[in-house]
Amino acid sequence: MAGLPINLLPDEASPEWMNKGDNAWQLTAATLVGLQSVPGLVILYGSIVKKKWAVNSAFMALYAFASVLVCWVGWGYQMSFGDKMIPFLGRPDVSLDQKFLLDQAFLGYLPNATMVYFQFVFAAITLILVAGALLGRMNFHAWMLFVPLWLTFSYTITAYSIWCPEGWLAKRGIIDYSGGYVIHLSSGVAGFTAAYWVGPRTNKDRERFPPNNIILMLAGAGLLWMGWSGFNGGDPYTVSTDASLAVLNTHVCTATSLLTWLLLDILFFGKPSVIGATQGMITGLVCITPAAGVVQGWAAILMGIMSGSIPWYTMMVLHKKLWLLKQVDDTMAVFHTHAVAGSLGGILTGFFAHPKLNRIFYLVPDWQHYIGLAYGLQMGRAAAGFKQMGIQLLGILFVVSLNVFVTSIICLLIRIVVPLRLSDEELQTGDDAIHGEEAYALWGDGEKYESRHNSVYGVEEFPQDVPKGGQVEMA
Repeated sequence: MAGLPINLLPDEASPEWMNKGDNAWQLTAATLVGLQSVPGLVILYGSIVKKKWAVNSAFMALYAFASVLVCWVGWGYQMSFGDKMIPFLGRPDVSLDQKFLLDQAFLGYLPNATMVYFQFVFAAITLILVAGALLGRMNFHAWMLFVPLWLTFSYTITAYSIWCPEGWLAKRGIIDYSGGYVIHLSSGVAGFTAAYWVGPRTNKDRERFPPNNIILMLAGAGLLWMGWSGFNGGDPYTVSTDASLAVLNTHVCTATSLLTWLLLDILFFGKPSVIGATQGMITGLVCITPAAGVVQGWAAILMGIMSGSIPWYTMMVLHKKLWLLKQVDDTMAVFHTHAVAGSLGGILTGFFAHPKLNRIFYLVPDWQHYIGLAYGLQMGRAAAGFKQMGIQLLGILFVVSLNVFVTSIICLLIRIVVPLRLSDEELQTGDDAIHGEEAYALWGDGEKYESRHNSVYGVEEFPQDVPKGGQVEMA
């Protein structure tokens, strides 16, 4: 201990069990994931919708981020990662006491405060992804109730079951490196289910829903993509070779998926769609997430090809043929980009997961667990490979069933208190009717003039003396 540099010597603020490098990276990775939501998805949602829905869509994301944090430290974290209450849920408790927050986390050489923050940003982005299916018609007051309820009764169950060492699927050996199941499949199914209960947008909005700012949409998408370095690179809870591999695989798969989707758009529709490329980017990010640090680079390429083509097919072809998909108005197509891509990633993880990489990530010597089917067949361990594939499929069945049931119950309960859907008048007007605010000032310095039919002024007559930045209401 005497040979260590003075800045690495343990003290009251840096106990012997804490690794400063790991802790620094974990806080950075968590912040990168937070930036995916705020401002990433806030910008993406506010830009990809019609102008009249820009404020409402962006604010649904911002509200969810804040609401989840309060619930997370109040009870959510302990239900997801705390002391076992039942095989799929932890005991509710607060995560605010300094004695708990300064103590070592259940994994890694980190304090609980870092782990609580890191896991919060994952919980928050999951709710924001659910919102993507509901843009353009959900009552904001209903959304305010939905966020804490869904976090409490859906997200915590999935997170505990799959990510907590005491969870029943974790004990069976399911591989979900960074949230293909817990975040993406969960949000895709929940968003689709909630969209069914909330109901569709207006016919006019469903027929034509152009982005109000594609360039700003790309800025949000860029924050989402780059933030994924923290999303997948932070899940080993250490600055390891596996974290580096996870980051590289993430970007390789995503780039391949984007290019695949782009080529399919050109081949079948004749034009390189920017929105299509963004969807391909998202499906690539989602697909690699459960596998990021446990597959080889060539497998990441193959996963990118499949994530750029299979969700493309379900969105562009099957969506127009299957009755259920046509009935549900999923604004951002989260069913395809997250449920389909997340399931695909989970299955491909069960096929491509490399035994050595799994040992590095999970730090377990047992080869009966965590061996992809491809390597099981190659190494004469076919039974272990098929077992892994079966566990991956069981995880999909569990997450889908849980979210269809819980999301439906939550929506049915909320609509007893407040309407799930906005009124017809609010649907026609959008942001101004809901929030009394609009996204863009199209003329002047943002002054707002409201003319009435019984105005004493002529049609072309306006007051000349308007206070700078002020608002004049016509009598």
